[in-house]
Amino acid sequence: MAIIAYLHTSPVLTPLFSALSRTEMPGVEFFHMVDESLIRNTIRDGHLTKDTIRRVLTLIDSAHQGGADAVLVTCSSIGPAATIAAELFDFPVIRVDEAMAERAVSLGARIGVAATLRTTLEPTVNLIRDKAAAAGREVQVIEALCAGAFEAVLAGDTATHDRLLGDTLSGLVHNVDVVVLAQASMARVVRELPPDARIVPMLSSPELAVRSVRAILCPETAAVLA
Repeated sequence: MAIIAYLHTSPVLTPLFSALSRTEMPGVEFFHMVDESLIRNTIRDGHLTKDTIRRVLTLIDSAHQGGADAVLVTCSSIGPAATIAAELFDFPVIRVDEAMAERAVSLGARIGVAATLRTTLEPTVNLIRDKAAAAGREVQVIEALCAGAFEAVLAGDTATHDRLLGDTLSGLVHNVDVVVLAQASMARVVRELPPDARIVPMLSSPELAVRSVRAILCPETAAVLA
């Protein structure tokens, strides 16, 4: 039986990816690794440092030594480290937002990217531009940094976080062909938006990422379940 390891920077995402694993890959075992200091230090430094990249690589290698056949890095802020790891290791390392970026490029030329952290926004935007270039497509990326939302959720005020993010998304949809949610936790807010604020596709990374893992670990069932 194949095994997937999830590398998180917050324990909040473990229930979501557990549920997706059971739904999308019922024949695949999974385990979680969480290191909150990875995102904390990235926010402190304002960017992904070489030291944090080295630590991510060490954790990915540890996951593989622990039995994982593939590793999914679930935090977009450390996504570039996952890209490096995919080139270095002889087992699959999946970046959580990669499939989402590919889908966004295929859906439109005006791509909105919503985030509550600059350290998440920038790598997601860069990834979309890289995917567009690889696909030979010209895209315009419209950035939407939702100021104050991250600070609100850190303070335990999820209502303010959701309101600020909802307002940002409601304004963004009128100027783009598709919206990319740079953080996996945003999908919950999208479900609460009124219909007139969901007039374009809004892409969230977790489900697309898990399906890309399924295609790697379960190629015989991926086409059937898609």
